[in-house]
Amino acid sequence: MQKQKTNSTTALLDAIQMYFDALYYCDIKLLNQVFHKSSSLFDVDQGKIFVEPIDSFSKDVEGRLSPADAKQKPEAEILMIDWLSSHCTTVKIRIRAHKNVFVDHLAFVNGENGWQIVSKIWHLEKEIN
Repeated sequence: MQKQKTNSTTALLDAIQMYFDALYYCDIKLLNQVFHKSSSLFDVDQGKIFVEPIDSFSKDVEGRLSPADAKQKPEAEILMIDWLSSHCTTVKIRIRAHKNVFVDHLAFVNGENGWQIVSKIWHLEKEIN
């Protein structure tokens, strides 16, 4: 059982790194690989819930100048991994994209396509000038 957990943890860490790379390079292929095709993203702005399907988010990311192209140093970290089971986990991360620093809660499931994000709740933590 321990070896299975270790392999699962390694695969999850690889998926988290894929998420970091997808946003750093604005790589839609990686983004669509790490997000489940039915996933959505959520935020609250001025008391209103904002929901964005992954297809819309992918188009937004595709149209951005990537932090890599802007010569920004990658800044991303895992803050917490909460294992619900060997197939479900919630991951809290912090990531910088240009002047914005976000904190995300990513719900991952380990299914037929490996670890994928099924939902993302995000918050703009701060802006750096």
